[in-house]
Amino acid sequence: MSRRVLARWLAVLSMLLGSALLLPGPAARADLTNPRQDFLRASTGGLFLHWGERTSPQHTSCSQWETDVTNGGWTPDYWVTEAQKLHVQYLVLATFHSRLGYARPWPSAIPGSCHTQRDFLGELINAASAKGLKVILYMTDDPQWHDDGGHEWLDSAAFSSYAGHSVDLTTRDGFGEFSYDNFFEVMNRYPNLGGFWIDNDNQYWLDHNLYQQIYQQRPNYTISNNNEDTLIMDMISNEQKTGMTPSYDYPQALYTAQPRLTEADFKLPSTGAWWYDGTDPTVDKLLTLGRLITNAGSSVKALMAETAQVSGKFPANQEVFNNFANTYLSQIWPSIHDTEGGGYMYGGLKPGFWNDGAHGVTTISKTDPDLQYIHVVTPPTTSTLKIRDNGYRVSSVTNLRTGAAIPFTQSGGTLTLTGLGSWDPYDTVFTVVTNGRTGIYPPSSYTVTASASASGHAASAAADGSYLAYWDNNKTLPVTVTYDLGSAKTVKYIGLNQREDSVSYARSSTETSARINAYKVLESGDGSSWTTVKTGTLPDRRGVAFIDVPSASTRYVRLEVDSTYAASTDTTRYKRLRLDESWLGAAYATAATRAAPARYEAEDAAYSAGSTVDANHLNYSGSGFVNTDNAVGGYVEWTVNAAAARSVPVTVRYANGTTADRPADVIVNGTTVAAAHSFGGTGSWDTWADATVTVPLNAGANTIRVAAATVNGDPNLDYLEVPQ
Repeated sequence: MSRRVLARWLAVLSMLLGSALLLPGPAARADLTNPRQDFLRASTGGLFLHWGERTSPQHTSCSQWETDVTNGGWTPDYWVTEAQKLHVQYLVLATFHSRLGYARPWPSAIPGSCHTQRDFLGELINAASAKGLKVILYMTDDPQWHDDGGHEWLDSAAFSSYAGHSVDLTTRDGFGEFSYDNFFEVMNRYPNLGGFWIDNDNQYWLDHNLYQQIYQQRPNYTISNNNEDTLIMDMISNEQKTGMTPSYDYPQALYTAQPRLTEADFKLPSTGAWWYDGTDPTVDKLLTLGRLITNAGSSVKALMAETAQVSGKFPANQEVFNNFANTYLSQIWPSIHDTEGGGYMYGGLKPGFWNDGAHGVTTISKTDPDLQYIHVVTPPTTSTLKIRDNGYRVSSVTNLRTGAAIPFTQSGGTLTLTGLGSWDPYDTVFTVVTNGRTGIYPPSSYTVTASASASGHAASAAADGSYLAYWDNNKTLPVTVTYDLGSAKTVKYIGLNQREDSVSYARSSTETSARINAYKVLESGDGSSWTTVKTGTLPDRRGVAFIDVPSASTRYVRLEVDSTYAASTDTTRYKRLRLDESWLGAAYATAATRAAPARYEAEDAAYSAGSTVDANHLNYSGSGFVNTDNAVGGYVEWTVNAAAARSVPVTVRYANGTTADRPADVIVNGTTVAAAHSFGGTGSWDTWADATVTVPLNAGANTIRVAAATVNGDPNLDYLEVPQ
C-alpha cells in the first residue's frame, strides 16, 4: 500500500469510528433542507476572495509567494473586518483556483501544487469563528489552466510518487484524484470549516462517492456548486450574469426553484478580473447595492467578490466602498436580514416593475409576516408608488430611515403611496405593517383540475398551500386549470406563483422563460357552457402575478394558458408550465386600522448614573424627559413585554437642540441591533422628532436600551413606542 493510500484510509477511518463507509452506488440527492444549511439560510451573503500565486505581481515560486504574503502584513482579521463592513456572514476563500496557480494556503502532505508552511486557512477559520462568521473553501475540478501564463503549476511526477502509480494531473481524471485527496486532508484538518464551494464537477469524484462521504464524515459542512445545478449539493451559485434590465436585477438570471438554496456571485468592481491584476477599478454603488438588495428581495444569497492583493488588503476603491457600505447597510439592515423575498413562496407584497418606471423588491420578516418592507431601487418619475398588495390589509407605512409616516390608500388590489420625494440614490425603504391577508378563498373550499398534468404533479398541487409540490402541464399547450367553487361565488382575481425554475429574459436561444404569456379566463355556472370573460398576456417577470376577473359571481373559473415565453429552440422549457401555488380572491383588501402603540415613558425607565429627569423644555410627554450624562454609554433602558416573538418597528421620541448628530446604539436584550443610529438635530430642545428602528423581540419581557455612541451623550429622550 502506498503512503498516500495508507494516509487516506487512516484519516477516513479515524473520522468514521463505528460508522459504515458509503459504498459506490448511484448518484444521490442532498436533502432539500438540512440543519447544516441553517447558517446559509440565515445569511444575507458572503465575501468571495480569489487569492493565490497569480495575484499581481505573479509568483512562480510558492515559497516566495508565502514570504511576500507574510512580509506584506497579511492578517485574517482584516478580511473578517471587511466582511463585517459588508454585513455578510461567511467568506469563500478561492486559492485552489485554476487561474490562480492551484495554490493551497495550508501545510499539505500531498504534493502536486503550491502549498504553504504557514496555515493561512486555519488562521482565517479561527478569526472568522471568533466573530460568528464561517469560512467556505473553494475547490476546483478543472486542470485545463495547468500551464496558463507560460508556467507549469501542477507537478504530476511528485504526486505520482506519492500515489504509488502514474498520475497525469493535467487530465481531468488525474486532477480529480489529486483534488479528491485534498478534500479528505482538509476535512481531517479543519472540523470547523463551513464547507466546500465547488467549481463544477469531476467524474472521479462521482465514481468515488465524494459528496456522500463529505456529508457523512463532516455533517456540519455544506457543499455549493458553481453554475451547474448538481442536485446532491446544498446550494447552486450563479456567476456574474449580465444583460438584465435593470442591470442590477440579478435574480432575473436564476433558473433554480427555491426552497433550494441559491446564491449569486458577482464582482464588486464590475470591470477587471476576479482576482487582483494590479488595477484598481471603481465600484459602481448602484449596481452593487442593487444586486445585494434584489438578491435579498428574492431570498438569494449574495456572494460579493473583492480582489485581495498579495498582502490581503483590498485596493483603495474597494476599501472606500466597504466603509461606505458599513454605514449604509446599517441603516436598512432590518429590512434585508432575517427576512425573505416578498412576493414569492413566503407571501408578501408584489416585487419588481411598478408604476412610472419604478423598480425594486419587497421583503417580509421571517418572524412576523405582518412586517414587510418596500425597497425602491429605481424611483418612479412621479411622487406616487403603486404596488399590488397581495391581499394584505395595510395599517401603516413609514420611511424606515426617518420614521416619517407615508400617506397611503388601498383599493382594487393596489397599495398606493403618495406625496413621495427625496429618494435615496440607492434604496428608499418603506416599512409596511399589516393586519394580515384577507379576501382569499381557502383551498379546502374548492377543487382544482387540469386538462393535462405530468406524472406526480397533479393540478391539486397548485392549491395545496405547500411550495414543495407543484403542478406541471406535461408540456401541453393550450392547457386549462379549472377551479370549482361548489356554488356561485364572487371572484375578483386569480393569484399565481409560477415556479421560479427558468430565467425571466432570453439569455440564449436555448435558455428562455417558461412563464405564462397569452391566457384566457372563462367562467361557467354548470361546468359545461363557458364564457370567455378576459384575454390578455402576463409580463415575463419573477414573483407573484395577478389576473383580475371582471364578472361578479360564478361557480367555475377556468384559466386557459395558450402560450409561454419559452422558444421552440429551448427544448427543456418549450411549452412547459409549472405552478407552485394559485388562489382565488373573493374581495380586495382595504386599509386596516391598528391599535395605538404602547407608550413607555423615559422617566419611568432605567437610566445610567448621572442622568436626570428634567422638565425645563416644552412639548414633552408624561412628567418629563431623561437627560443622560454627556458620556459614551449613557443610556435609557426600557422593559417591554411582547405576547409573541416578532420583529417590530419601535419609535424613540427625542430632542437634539444642537446641530451635531448624537448617534446612539440601540441594544435589545444585550445585543446591538443598530449601531450608532442617527439622532440628528431637531432645531431646538423644545422640538421633538421620532427615530424608528426595527428590533427583534422575544416572547415575554425584553430590554431596549438607547446608549450614547459618543462623548456628547444621548439626545434628550422622551418615550419609546412599540406597536401592539
